[in-house]
Parts: sequence; C-alpha cells; structure tokens
Amino acid sequence: MKSVLLYVNDDTGLEARLQAALDVTRAVGGHLHCLRANPYNPQMAFDGVTGMSVVYDVAKLTQEADQKLRAEIEGRLADEDVPWDYQEANASPARGLSRNSALADLIVLSSASGDKDNVLPLGILGDVLFNTHVPVLVQPDGVKKFDAAGPAVVAWNGSFEAGNALRAAVSMLHLASTVHILTVDEDKDHDLPPLAASEYLSRHGITSEIHSMSAKKPSVEAVLLSTIDALKASYMVMGAYGQSRAREFLFGGVTRSLFRDCQVPLIVSH
Repeated sequence: MKSVLLYVNDDTGLEARLQAALDVTRAVGGHLHCLRANPYNPQMAFDGVTGMSVVYDVAKLTQEADQKLRAEIEGRLADEDVPWDYQEANASPARGLSRNSALADLIVLSSASGDKDNVLPLGILGDVLFNTHVPVLVQPDGVKKFDAAGPAVVAWNGSFEAGNALRAAVSMLHLASTVHILTVDEDKDHDLPPLAASEYLSRHGITSEIHSMSAKKPSVEAVLLSTIDALKASYMVMGAYGQSRAREFLFGGVTRSLFRDCQVPLIVSH
C-alpha cells in the first residue's frame, strides 16, 4: 500500500481527509497523490438581446477558487515529510477518482458523518466503490488523524466483499498493535467462518483474536459500533454494499449506517 489517492475539495471533510492521508502515507512510506476533480466546463449561452454571451464570469470564479485551493494545499504539503503531487481533472469527483485510480492502492474519501446533506458523500463513496477495485479509507469529518499503529477491528461475515476488504488491508494490519476479527450472529450461513479469516492473516504473519457477538442490540451496526468503542479500535476493516446499493439507499443497511454513524475511520472494499 504505497500509493495513496486523496480527494481534494473545499468541503467540511477536507482537513480530516488530508490529515488521515498524510498519516497513512507516512506510516507505509508511500506517495500521496492529491486530485482536484472539477466538473465545470465553460459553455456558450444565448439570449434574445445580444444573440450570444460567454459564461465568462462563472468560469473565472471557478478557476480562481481552484487556484486558491491548490495554493493552500501545496503550501501545507511543502512542510510535510512525505512525497506528493497535485493533479486536476475536468470531471465529476467520482469519475475523476475512478479515472485516476488504476495505480492507486488506497483512496481517501469522507464519510457522511459531517455533512448535513449526506447524499453527496454517500453518492461519491458508492460510485467509487462500484467503479474501481481500490479499497477506500472512509474518514469521519471529526477525526483528523489515522492511527495505523492502534488496535484494528475486522468486521467479518464470510462474504466476498469482506474477503476483498481483508486482503486489501493486510499491509495496514501488519502495523496494528492488535487485530480483532468481529463476527455478529445474524442467523445466516457463511461459506467462510471467522476462523478462516484468522488463518488467512496468520499466513501473513498477523496474529488475530476472534470475537463472536450476538445481534441482541437493535441492529448489526449497533453491535459493531459498541464493540469498536469497547475495544478502543483506531479503525475498522469491512466489506461494503453486500446487497444492492439501491436497496441499501432506500431501506437502509449496515454499509450506509456505518458511513453515517461510525466515529472511527473505515477501510472498505466492494
């Protein structure tokens, strides 16, 4: 995990994303790629009086805002001890990130915890997870760090998505002080029990502890959140969107709830 791709945008989660990306890049001895994706394209507009006018003012304001944001980020990074670069893409956030993810090992995005209208971060997360094969670090707005050396929790349900997330996080789990594999009894049969996940990690030299919990609380996510708190976990690894993304959006689901309510960073993969 050497190439970290950071989504740059002037929003409520930027500071938390930047600090987490720096912490991860520093911990793995990697390279930080900053990407500013801006979908604005200057267009021609016609009116009935002048015949034609160019939307020049909007284009100028957008360009000035991008230049200011770039100067701020580059100024911050100049004082950091990690290698970095800054790129711009004329595309929507999800499309720009997907286009530039082919050689990325991790993408850093915000959760939906700090946005009053959390449809936007949820939409970006969903699009990136479904359109790339790169794990995503989902950073809460209120957490301005990523402690790679702290305790880590792996949410395990034996699914394909959970397996993808676990494999993607191996290099990060090597740095964790302790690794806890957490499974919640949902009265479902899984092809891969938590012992299989623990044995997989052991082949990579990672010792783990298995916790089997009963879903006695109102929901699976409630059990996960309370266990994260009890274990004082620094982050959690989990599979995302095990069921239809549309179904999760309309009716709720573990992925959507954790993107909104989890107060520790998540490393997720679909």
